[in-house]
Formats: sequence, C-alpha cells, structure tokens
Amino acid sequence: MLTRVVTFALPLIALMGGLHSVTVTAAEVGAVRLWRAPDHTRLVLDLSEEVRFTSLSLDNPERFVVDLKDSRLTSSLAALPLEGTPISQVRSGIRQGTDLRLVLDLRSKVKTSIFLLPPNEVTGHRVVIDLFDPQTSESDPPPVLSVDSLDARRDIIVAIDAGHGGEDPGASGPNQLREKTVVLQIAKRLEQQLAGVPGFKPELIRSGDYYVSLKNRRDRARALQADLFVSIHADAFQQKSAHGASVYALSTRGATSTAAQYLAESENAADLVGGVELAEMDPMLASVLTDLSMTSTLDTSLNLGALILEQIGGVARLHKKKVEQAGFAVLKSPDVPSLLIETGFISNPDEAARLSTPAYQDKMARAIRRGIQSWFARQPPPGTLLAWQREQGGREVTVAAGDTLSEIAQRHGVSVAAIKTTNGLSRDVIFVGQTLLIPDA
Repeated sequence: MLTRVVTFALPLIALMGGLHSVTVTAAEVGAVRLWRAPDHTRLVLDLSEEVRFTSLSLDNPERFVVDLKDSRLTSSLAALPLEGTPISQVRSGIRQGTDLRLVLDLRSKVKTSIFLLPPNEVTGHRVVIDLFDPQTSESDPPPVLSVDSLDARRDIIVAIDAGHGGEDPGASGPNQLREKTVVLQIAKRLEQQLAGVPGFKPELIRSGDYYVSLKNRRDRARALQADLFVSIHADAFQQKSAHGASVYALSTRGATSTAAQYLAESENAADLVGGVELAEMDPMLASVLTDLSMTSTLDTSLNLGALILEQIGGVARLHKKKVEQAGFAVLKSPDVPSLLIETGFISNPDEAARLSTPAYQDKMARAIRRGIQSWFARQPPPGTLLAWQREQGGREVTVAAGDTLSEIAQRHGVSVAAIKTTNGLSRDVIFVGQTLLIPDA
C-alpha cells in the first residue's frame, strides 16, 4: 500500500518520503554506510554524481523504497550493521533495465527523511536516509526546566560535546588517526572524572560514532539545562609544524585572530560533511546575541575558559595564551556558558602521537576537569550542592599570609588532596586572598 507521494526539485530539499525530480546521467552507488544514533538510524549512499530518485513508504509489511534513476550498485549490502536498528534487511535490484531499487525492510513503522547532499572537501554527492525511532519521531526536545523546579542541592550539569562523528571524521592525522575518535575518547574520560566529583553531573552530547548537527548539540545542552557546554576538538593545519592547545569562546562581532576565524569557518562547515538537511540548519537569530543574558553568558565563558586554559598549560603546549573568540555556531546558546577546546593539532605528528595515547588523553581530561572545578568552586550556581556548601559556616576560607595547604587541611580535618580536587588545583601553590572551598570531612 502506497502511503505518501511528494514531489520536489533539487538541490537539497528534504521530505518525508515521495517523488524527486532532477536532470541526471548514469551514476554509481559506491559505499553504502550506516550509522546508529540514540534516536535515529542513518543510511548514506555515496554517489559518483547527482541523481534523480524517488522514495515511498509501504506498510503491511513496513518498507521504505528508494529508486535511483540510471544508477547501479557497486558495493555489497551484506556487511551493514543492522542489529539494533529498525532495519531488518536491505535489498537491491534493477527495475526498468537501468534504475536501481533499494528496499529497506523495517521491523516497525518509523518516520523517514531522505535528502541529497552536494559534494564537499571530504565526500561527493550523497543520498541520506534518516529513520527516526518511534518514541522520538514526533516529539520535540524535552522542555527546559526552571530553576524553581530543581532540588535545592542539585548537581552542576556539564554538557560534554565530542566534535564531529559518524560520516564526519573531522581532521585527520598520521596513521589514519581521526579527530572524531580522539575527541570522543577524551570526552568520555572527562565524563568519568567529573562523575566522580560530588556536586557534578556530566552529560555526553555524543556517546558513540554518529553525527549530531551543530544546532542539535546546542539544543540538547539547553534541554539538559546545562550550567556549562564544552565542545572538544583536535585542530589541523596545512603546516605540520603548527602546534598547541587552545580555548575558544563565542564572538558576536568578529574573530580575535585570523586563525580563530579560519577555525570557526572550518567547524561551522561540519554540518555539510556530517549530513544535515537545509531545514535543520536553523542558525540562532542574530537578535539573540544582543540579549542581555548573552552578555553575562559570554563573560562567564571567557573567565571560565581562562581557568581551563591555565590548567591545560600545565600538561600541553599552548597555541595561544589567552581565550580567543570567533563565531562558532555550536557555541551560540544565549543562556549556557559555552567553550570550544582544541586539545592540540592532530596534523602535528608529535601532538598526534600524544593525543592517541590513553595516558595523555587522561591528562588532558584532568586539566579540563580541574579548570571546570576551579570556576564552579568560586562561582557555584544558585541551588547547587556547591552553593549550599559555601553557605555553611566554615566551609569557605580565604588564604591568609603564611597559610599552606597542609595547614588549612589539618585545620579543617580534611586531606590536601581533597582540597585540591574540590578547587581544581593542580599544584600545592596558593596565594594570599585566594578563596578555597573546604569539602566535607
């Protein structure tokens, strides 16, 4: 039974099953790739050139059918990882002598989206098929909770975003090292470390090898009511000698350097590589950036970023010794302090070698974690456990002349290590006038 038929003209218009029309020549369908995300499954057809195609949804049994005009399949469908997806089988055949037909046999009814993507620096033409899980297909992201609805001693929520993913590998390094892999490993280590700190609740935006659009990364952080959004990356440059880690915040005017502008343009183009419908590419309105809340958010981002940069400087060379700014699309949340951290140049052989090792990834995650802790120890959000601890008598001290960490720890019946962990300190050095949060004994 035919359920839907829709007509559209290329380039790149998304639809939910239907007829598509455009002038074509013969084409080859090379690699067929499948990516599984928490809320949807993506099937990607790599094309030798632009094609005309039609799609339709059938039921009893549930199927999704794609016909590609004057095309042929040059790869196997047998190795597609279908387990855990709504697809039970993918079949192919030739109809009318020249057209390629692909049939997706489905386990259940799903919402579909199919669209064509133009070539970019990484891939050629692609047909992208998204199958959304039934429980999330018709629903919007969960509403943002109000502060009043949260527990008086809630955890500080840190949204950790591993850049790129899925068919967008990000930058490339020696020995087929991929940015998407390295940054996900660092993000998971950061999550593990923060999860062990009382008063913090880390949330991964991307937990596996799949792509999340820049807009959805922001939206998910806002839906979580995150107190901080951290996007982790590994830079690349044509000159292999380029080196150093960096921390970036949003700029509402212009980039603070040519390098920052170049990087922002590169990162903002990720949606074209990762595969996003035009309808989804909904940039934040410029008026939002003039909102008073954005001013406060940017100030927090810059100050917090400086602390993270300081900690990173203890484990890695820095590309810039101050937080830079540029128009990163992923950072455009008006109410969530947001930072983009470049952990190093994956194009630099020495830094790539370090970034690929678990020990160095752990050091980088620890430096980021310490910077985060250091900021929130000084500026805990209202209603959080850390804010409550600060309100308790004797739990906050100001370093006086002659004080040492060991003396302060002994005075309050806690260990030096506990004080350093709570305050994000990497060394035993403290200074007069510094405020320290004393953890529970």
